[in-house]
Amino acid sequence: MRMELFSIGPFTIYSYGLMIAVGILVCIAMGMCRAKKHNMSDDAVLTIAIIGVLSGFIGAKLLYVIVEFDQFMEDPMSVMGGEGFVVYGGIIVGVLSAILYCRQKKLVFLDYFDLLVPSIAVAQGFGRIGCFLAGCCYGRETDSFLGVVFPEHSMAPSGVKLLPTQLFSSVGDFLIMAILLLYSRKKRERGRTGALYMILYGIGRFLIEFLRADDRGTVGSLSTSQFISIGIVAVGLVLFFSSKLFHREEKTIATPPEE
Repeated sequence: MRMELFSIGPFTIYSYGLMIAVGILVCIAMGMCRAKKHNMSDDAVLTIAIIGVLSGFIGAKLLYVIVEFDQFMEDPMSVMGGEGFVVYGGIIVGVLSAILYCRQKKLVFLDYFDLLVPSIAVAQGFGRIGCFLAGCCYGRETDSFLGVVFPEHSMAPSGVKLLPTQLFSSVGDFLIMAILLLYSRKKRERGRTGALYMILYGIGRFLIEFLRADDRGTVGSLSTSQFISIGIVAVGLVLFFSSKLFHREEKTIATPPEE
């Protein structure tokens, strides 16, 4: 649990940034490999990944600014600094950017969404390990054997046992990846794998928020991420079941009536 891993001259390697980089590289490599396997464009996957990462960082920071708006008004640089992101902002803006790219290139977005969601879950899993090493996104105080004491100079409070919610989230993300890979081994209706990711991640994120203790904004009695999770799960459920209905309609139209 170290924010700074090592330094090379004037350059310092931070644990959070390193794990984010590892997650992105694994995500891209996995996505391109699966694209070739499914006879899809690996160049498109690479472009979507680059666009998604760049726009995702902007979206994650933007939502963090919104959540911490009062602090932003008092001291903008304390919020706009390198630390502080909200994952949902990155997901939402990244997906919107990918949709625009696919429309411009006349690609079917849902095909690439289905292809890439296991890779997205992998990237999130590595990212949460980075959160653990940095001490952000920490959990509540606990007497449980699962509790972790973070060192001084960590973003988490030191000297007390805290639930390692970052690792819980990481394990959940890798589990979601495994489920999606198994689910997508059979040919599914377009959009269903992506919808399953939205449902699983949304439910997991909603539940893990009850265990967290860091300041992350509220909407009524819910955290900002819990509020967004409800919408993500709702959209995922609609997409999951409507895609099956649409697939049935397509088959009905394509099958000529018997004479």
